[in-house]
Amino acid sequence: MPETAPKTTAAGAAQESTVRDPATRLGAGPGRLLLTLYGVFTVAAASRSIYQLIAQYDRAPLAYLLSAGSALVYGFITFSLVRGGEGARRAAIACCALELLGVVGIGTWTLVDPAAFADSTVWSYYGMDYLFIPVALPVTGLMWLRRARTATA
Repeated sequence: MPETAPKTTAAGAAQESTVRDPATRLGAGPGRLLLTLYGVFTVAAASRSIYQLIAQYDRAPLAYLLSAGSALVYGFITFSLVRGGEGARRAAIACCALELLGVVGIGTWTLVDPAAFADSTVWSYYGMDYLFIPVALPVTGLMWLRRARTATA
């Protein structure tokens, strides 16, 4: 039997970082659906806000800027889920919490003072235009990210 040379720590670390256990990856298993939804919402919110900011900015700038902000949050969470790792998981938790705060805050604001918004945002009325997925997404994300932490521990 040929004997293999022991791997150096750099080579072992490089191989270990490229081969990840599917149970510890954030975008694997049920996380794949979450990753897909965040990807779709990133594209939807970004394309909607870019068009509205370019073509209709004077009509409802607050709503369109808030939609652009939601696209940035969705994009960062998508990136974190793809990247994986403990640092990305913690960053995604912070962004999911920010997202939930935004959905609840803006959703409540649109109910209390609808005149403040000449047009709807992604998070208006708790995401009613998007089948309330924007309010369910951060809750589901936080649950998945918490579970992913316990799976790696």
